[in-house]
Amino acid sequence: MSKLEESGFFDKVYQVTCLIPYGRVTSYGAIAKYLGSARSARMVGWALNGSKNQLEDIPAHRVVNRNGVLTGKFHFGQENLMHDLLLSEGLILKENQIINFKEVFWDPSIELDL
Repeated sequence: MSKLEESGFFDKVYQVTCLIPYGRVTSYGAIAKYLGSARSARMVGWALNGSKNQLEDIPAHRVVNRNGVLTGKFHFGQENLMHDLLLSEGLILKENQIINFKEVFWDPSIELDL
């Protein structure tokens, strides 16, 4: 991807999140850093919490905290939905944490063209 569409911060978060490959995850901070707002990880979380109101499906379940913990799981309506979606994509989880986090981490600053 060469450039994100000109839009607001939340829309850019959605655009990046939609690019996370199946079976991979990224962190709130990695998205914030890619968008040039490295200290805005919490805003990324707020954006993803509101993503269920978007017309397009946003794979928000693929965004976790910097340690691979499913900190946003309570925003999915069903207690284990985020966990189950990640399991269905082949990720290995234990106690709401991705065990093979380093192996499946997708860094948009490396993977995407700025």
